[in-house]
Amino acid sequence: MEFKSDIFSQFDKKWALLTAGTEENFNTMTISWGGLGTLWSRPVATVYVRQSRYTHEYMDDNDYFTVSFYPEEYKKELGVLGSKSGRDMDKMNDSGLTSVKCGESMSFKEAEVTLVCKKLFKQTLLKENMPIDVADACYADNDLHDMYIGEVIEIK
Repeated sequence: MEFKSDIFSQFDKKWALLTAGTEENFNTMTISWGGLGTLWSRPVATVYVRQSRYTHEYMDDNDYFTVSFYPEEYKKELGVLGSKSGRDMDKMNDSGLTSVKCGESMSFKEAEVTLVCKKLFKQTLLKENMPIDVADACYADNDLHDMYIGEVIEIK
């Protein structure tokens, strides 16, 4: 497996889609927080999902997820997927992207790269463990993120 990228801009500048579920029932959301590295001698992707997000249910209910990256021309579609909830609309069909089965999860045909991940770990980020300025700026409403770490088992 090989993934060459300016890793620090991959999530922050290009954004990504986090997708979890099965071909029959899945959800996706845009993410701009994440990381790639090595943990427990395994290649991993770390993603963060607010507990209020619809995708959170899919992350909890499934053992696999994908993180996919897109060319700049899909920024508008990723913006919609990050601002609309699958609870309220059929954003998979309304996004204009083409869903495809990818390993044990789902992704989209338009992706430049998709990381197929097997969930290894989940933990809630606790405000008391953060710098006060971060907690105040990001979690004034107490809508905390859960951190999910997945082993990257395939790169497509």
